[in-house]
Amino acid sequence: MTTTRTEATIEADPTLPLIRITRDFDATPAQLLRAHTDPELYARWVGPNGIETRIDHWDARPGGSWRFVNVHDGQEYGFRGCFHDVREDRIVQTFTWEGMPDDVSLETLRFEDLGDGRTRLHAQSLVESIEGRDAWLRSGMEVGVNDGYAKLDALLADGQVA
Repeated sequence: MTTTRTEATIEADPTLPLIRITRDFDATPAQLLRAHTDPELYARWVGPNGIETRIDHWDARPGGSWRFVNVHDGQEYGFRGCFHDVREDRIVQTFTWEGMPDDVSLETLRFEDLGDGRTRLHAQSLVESIEGRDAWLRSGMEVGVNDGYAKLDALLADGQVA
């Protein structure tokens, strides 16, 4: 019997400024791709509970760009990046918090088909330094990742991601 990981495994590479995230979903790779590339869906699940996400622009194709704003307690936090590759089984993009515009990460998301309508998400973020990586890990990233994926689980279970 196989069990679904309901919390993400988040690991820091001890020798590189790299974070790896692994999480299983009761979804097909196509559903996960859509959840990560459809701006209306993405805004509904990304980030920690209690944060509203507003998409400013979203062009999910190789060479496209994106920007969204998180709103929490009257404060706005902007994030932006570029899509380098968008395929059925992976997304490669940059990710920047506008509060630290010099700290750009390169993210790769890979969707591994486990069969029976299940998919394992493998994500990795490469940042500029180990200090920067450790700052990301201390920022509450784990809560945002797990809250967001729990919201995505709910959207999937309700049939809202075709």
